[in-house]
Amino acid sequence: MLSEGTATRTASMRLLPLVLLLFVGSGAAALIYEIVWFRLVELVIGSTAMSLAVVLGTFMGGMCVGSLVVPRVISEGRHPLRVYAALELGTAVLAAAVLYGVPLTAGFYAAIDAPGFPGILLRGAFSAALLFPPTVLMGATLPAVARWVDATPRGISWLGLFYGGNIAGAVLGCIAAGFYLLPVHDVAVATGAAMAINFVVAFVAWWVAARVPYRHVVPAPPTNAASRRPAARVIHVAIGLSGFAALGAEVVWTRVLSLTLGPTVYTFSIILAVVLLGLGIGGSAGALIARVQVRPRVAFGICQLLLVTAIAWTAHALTGTLPHWPVYPSVDTMPAVRFARDFARSAYALLPATMLWGASFPLALFAASSSGRDQGRVVGGVYAANTLGAIAGAVIFSLMLIPAIGTQQAERVLIGVSLLAAMLLLGASDSPAAAPHVAAHDRNQGRSTAVRLTWLGAAMALASLLALGVPPVPPELVAFGRFAFAQAAPSRMLYVGEGSNASVAVSESADGVRTFHVAGKIEASTDPQDMRLQRMLAHYAALVHPHPRSVLVVGFGAGITAGTFLMYPGVERVVICEIEPLIPPHIGPLFSRENLDVLHDPRVEIVYDDARHYVSTTHETFDIITSDPIHPWVKGSAALYSREYFDLVRRRLNPGGVVTQWVPLYETNEAAVRSELATFLDVFHGATLWGSRTGTGGGYDLIALAQDGATTIDVEALLQRIRRPEQLPVVRSLVTGGFGSPLDLFSTYVGDGASMAPALRGAQLNLDRNFRVQYLAGISPNAREHERIYRDLVSHRVFPTGLFVAPEVWQDSLREVLARRR
Repeated sequence: MLSEGTATRTASMRLLPLVLLLFVGSGAAALIYEIVWFRLVELVIGSTAMSLAVVLGTFMGGMCVGSLVVPRVISEGRHPLRVYAALELGTAVLAAAVLYGVPLTAGFYAAIDAPGFPGILLRGAFSAALLFPPTVLMGATLPAVARWVDATPRGISWLGLFYGGNIAGAVLGCIAAGFYLLPVHDVAVATGAAMAINFVVAFVAWWVAARVPYRHVVPAPPTNAASRRPAARVIHVAIGLSGFAALGAEVVWTRVLSLTLGPTVYTFSIILAVVLLGLGIGGSAGALIARVQVRPRVAFGICQLLLVTAIAWTAHALTGTLPHWPVYPSVDTMPAVRFARDFARSAYALLPATMLWGASFPLALFAASSSGRDQGRVVGGVYAANTLGAIAGAVIFSLMLIPAIGTQQAERVLIGVSLLAAMLLLGASDSPAAAPHVAAHDRNQGRSTAVRLTWLGAAMALASLLALGVPPVPPELVAFGRFAFAQAAPSRMLYVGEGSNASVAVSESADGVRTFHVAGKIEASTDPQDMRLQRMLAHYAALVHPHPRSVLVVGFGAGITAGTFLMYPGVERVVICEIEPLIPPHIGPLFSRENLDVLHDPRVEIVYDDARHYVSTTHETFDIITSDPIHPWVKGSAALYSREYFDLVRRRLNPGGVVTQWVPLYETNEAAVRSELATFLDVFHGATLWGSRTGTGGGYDLIALAQDGATTIDVEALLQRIRRPEQLPVVRSLVTGGFGSPLDLFSTYVGDGASMAPALRGAQLNLDRNFRVQYLAGISPNAREHERIYRDLVSHRVFPTGLFVAPEVWQDSLREVLARRR
């Protein structure tokens, strides 16, 4: 493989499998870093689609720059494996800097955050300052090692195997991070594990470099350099289109597949692992094909042509096949079985296309390579083109195409892009100039132009038919997600939309109940039990606070909680923070009667931003902050249940301010509930808990309420306030919810921090560094344990002496009611 003699060449050949293992380790570390860094940076700049695009663009942009620049900066005379070792060591050092640098710079970012386009620039600058240096080094590893092999079919084949091994390592890193390092430990341990891998890889690479000396021989310049430039440009454009389609497809298919599987953090880890597995298998297969294929450009083109069919296959599998598999979530309670089934379903749908995209990269390398050229620059150019295309695909599909035309049309675009890449590659056959290292094996100029055009015409016709046959996402899948197959009675769909952050729907059942769905799960409805909860999130806070004027509502939902605050005449300002711009204008009007037409009230302002980002950057304080976020098991929602978030909320309260937090008891497990409650009580020591009972008297939801300072409820003052004529809408709303008197209202008392201490002893706190609750809750999204969890909590209830300022006879009545309901 090397140029300095037979002995050295033989030694290097024997050590190539060891270098392949190094790339496996390097890929595992890189994927762990990617998961950790995305989480850390999202906590600061938010998790909107725009923020994610900024982080992804910075991450992949750094890798692109590294693949292009480093081979041009580092001399070809340096031992490639020593360069590789230095890159790994540098990545580990910079990873530690990211881990500790994000918290240190977060306060500076929050102090100067700006809205609109300046804010986007600031997010980009923040992400670039943190992620750009280590990703530049990560992107340079493959081009650096590429100088260790010759531009021969066997050498390029090993490069393809290195690429496949790197992705195989990424699969291992994804599984390790998603199912062990982060669920059991935290981001510090995960970072430490990845750094340890970097150190081991660097040490072994340095050891191999010491055993096999490297002597760079300046090759003779290729005689056909000018004739290769157009061919190389075609390869770069085609691999860029391939990267564009691959990342665009990942965005589209993750959105659709998570509806069927449920949007837990484990689902996203499974999908990512399957995508990487397909790329790794395809990359390894492409490397082996490149070793014997004398027309790599044609093989590359065939891969793109086959992708036309593979994309159509995945589109049909995701919307026409998988949602109808006989899987019943209500009885699917074994996590290991569920994870294995979800992996199999994901592989069934995604592997064909991802394997073809994986095979495209080594074939593109082989088609672009030639003797006499710096292999580092050749590999860097192909890698950079693929990465630039991937950045464009992820950004354009997530921010533009899905919100504008939907996932069905986006999949048709994917088919068109793959067809375009195939036509570029197959439009002209390889020539001796285009592949001089195999020209002796193939002097044939290919099929005649007429035959070639006939095949391309047939391919265009087939692609058109397949594109027209791409099915839309079933509305029932958007609404009911993993329960779509098990729906007993059909519902009338009033609205279905696909936004930049989530897919949403509104359905109406036969008995007239309207339900708002986000990503395949119910978020709000006009069902009496849900209406009671949605209104009580507002009523508890507004009644406990003596004179509420300003309110922050996290999450629009159906607008019912925010609209309830408008019943209180003293409320002057309501800020609603919503991450999905599609929801308020399309969902709000469908619930206008229940939410009191909240969109058109002059007191209401809607801020389209990630709530965590808004709370951390706003300088406004509020009398009331109520939080009705999505379920804790949904990926990303744990950021709104963490101790650091609650501390931010506490700092945004005016003196005497009140915060209410929704804690669901259904579709979760006891460990997750205990974590949520323990975390809230760790910040708000004097918090109280209130229950939303089911028809059988059990619990379905909890509302955690805390006040800036000690909470006391003056019952007589409250009665005097709600007896005023202007408070009549409040009284009607309370009566509709089943609360005809303060005794009814406060008989939902479940406990406080002191009485719940025994029940919460040993509970894991949900912190920014571990997001423990999304992993705990993600294990049991199909659980139905709310009755038992509620009974266990109530068993620790002690009458709240000092909470109520009321006559003793009234407190005795409340004590009797609580004892009876225990």
